[in-house]
This record gives sequence, structure tokens and C-alpha cells, in this order.
Amino acid sequence: MLNIARSTFLLGAVVSYVSAQSFVSDPLVDKSFPYTAIPEHADTHTDGRGPQSGYNICNSTTENQDSLCQTGFINHLDDFCLFAPPTPNSTIGDSEGIEVAWCTKKGHGTRLIPEGALQGVQLVQSPGYIEIVGFIDQTKLNVQDGDFGGELDSGGQDGRGNPIGGLMYTNAFPSNNGDNSTYQQGRHWTFFIGSNTFCAKICDDTQPNAEGLCQHIYDRVGCAYNAPNNAPNGTFQACQGADMVPVGQYVSDGITTTWTQPAQETIPLGTIPYTPTPAASSNCVTYTSASLYTDLASVGVTSSPANPSATGSGSSGSGSGAGASQSGSGAGASATGSTSNAGSAIGISLVSSFFGVLLSMFLFY
Repeated sequence: MLNIARSTFLLGAVVSYVSAQSFVSDPLVDKSFPYTAIPEHADTHTDGRGPQSGYNICNSTTENQDSLCQTGFINHLDDFCLFAPPTPNSTIGDSEGIEVAWCTKKGHGTRLIPEGALQGVQLVQSPGYIEIVGFIDQTKLNVQDGDFGGELDSGGQDGRGNPIGGLMYTNAFPSNNGDNSTYQQGRHWTFFIGSNTFCAKICDDTQPNAEGLCQHIYDRVGCAYNAPNNAPNGTFQACQGADMVPVGQYVSDGITTTWTQPAQETIPLGTIPYTPTPAASSNCVTYTSASLYTDLASVGVTSSPANPSATGSGSSGSGSGAGASQSGSGAGASATGSTSNAGSAIGISLVSSFFGVLLSMFLFY
């Protein structure tokens, strides 16, 4: 049995309702861009939610704390990016279409994650995906204090992704043959941020179950279901792991069944018929944050005023979600350089109604 520190609390929030956006004929998830041929804009639409607010070609000329780069990476425990708002005091629901990349290392042409933002991170490499989850001070990434957040992904309510035109790459998949100089696009990816936590996953498109492992239609149940994990707060570790059971699938009386989240935010979730279990992990090696993150920005976030209604932004309707994570440090976290198999699991869940939602935290054993 997993030794997980347990803490519960009840949260509330208001989510505005928006009408469905028209689905484009060329969805982002179908667009394949070799790393050497990334376009300036992965999305070229100008109607609906507006044009893509940032850009995908990112280099030394765009690398600063005002960068609007929308190309991210998950490579290793010390080399990954998060999507977060470009302006301070923003909510994820209001800025989901215009998020920008914040990375741990220089060289990606992005903003750098500020010092003190990362408070615990776990990376898991499985046969089908690379996943990273963690605890953060979200205000250092321009996310409003107390915002329960939501989902960003390669789908979005109109097929254009959130952020619109956002791309994800990695050099961690076997098909890269250990070549760290080039990157493979992950067309299927999901990312949740809010409640001072995050979880992100890029699936290997060369594997037949990439879509199922990075399914983005379960935006209202957050990390607890989309990336079940045992990440310990205050610890930085890299693990190997097995693939999780695809989101929504569970076994009852020996029969594999699929639960589907109600499509409309106006329909309550009701009772979810299963409790997700983190996939088996092994060879977890723990590090100090100081040894990993030597490029973090020593400056604060941009001083520009918040502008949640900027061109390309969406709101907390279809394609977004919200979350609340467990708090408390991990029980039995191991010393630096050794393995750890216990800690606080990050779980996110949202139960919504027409104009308001009640959020409660799910703890899983």
C-alpha cells in the first residue's frame, strides 16, 4: 500500500459559460512539424478566437521574460517547459488560448521559470509517454493566486489547441535513439495547471495508444484521472514507469468499461464510477533542485498589466477545466540520490453547474 500523506479541503469557484466554437477542418493534433521545419505559426486561422497570439519559431532572439514563444519541451527532469499566462494575475480559464512557454533551461527561445516557482517535481518515463508533475508557486508564472486552473492541450474546444497553435517536443522517446540534439513532436499532449500544481504529458505518436494515453476530453477531472501519480511535494525525482490505464477505462466484474465525462460544462459530473490508480514506477532517483535548475530566472515575472481578454484568449468552457491538489509534504521522502516511493499525490477534480462550480479534492490510495 502506498504511503501517501493525506490532507483534504473544500474549494469553490465560478466558471463562466461560453458557447461552443466551430471546429476547424485542420485540427492542430493532425499537424506534423519536424523540429527542423517548425512554422512561424502552427495555427493560421484568423476568425473565431482570433489569430494565434504568439509564435512557434523560437531562438536566442526571442529568449527573454517577455517571450511569446508557444513551443514547449519535456526532455528530462532538469529540462522541461510549462505553459502559463503571458501577463500577471491571469486565470487559466481566461488566458488558455494565449499561454506561452516557460522553461527550466536556456536555449529554447522562451521565458525562463523564475527561481522559487518549482517546489517539487517528478518525471516518469514510460513506454508510451513522458510525464512530469509538480508543485509550484503559480503566482511566479503569472497565474492568479487561488486560481484552480484548467487544462491546456493539443485539442481545444475548436481543434486549434490551448494555447492556440501550441506545440510540444521531446528528445526522450526511443525513436530518438538517444540523440539529444534533435526532437520529436508529440502531437498528442495534455497539461493541467492550477491550485499550485501541474501535470503534463507528451505521448509517443509512434505508439498505437498515443491518443488514448493523452486523451484530452477529460478536462473536468484533472490530474487525478489524467495523470494519476504519487509525486511527493518538496522532492525532485526521475522515475521509470509503466503506461497508465487510458483515461476513463476501468475494469468492473472482469469487464473493461469506459466512462465518458459529460461533454457540456452545464451537466454535473455525477458519481465517477472508478478510482484511478497510479501506474507502477521504479528506479526513482532523487536530486536536489539546486543541482538541476541552474538557469532559472533570477528576475520576477513581467510587470505588464493583466489582460485576460486579449486576442486569442478563451474562457472556461469546453476544453478547459479546474483543479485542486493535495497539500502537505511527502511522507518518507528519501535522501538525495536514493529512491523514493511515497509522498503527496497530485489530484485535480471539478464538479460544475451552469454558472458556478464546487470543487472537492480527491485522494487516492
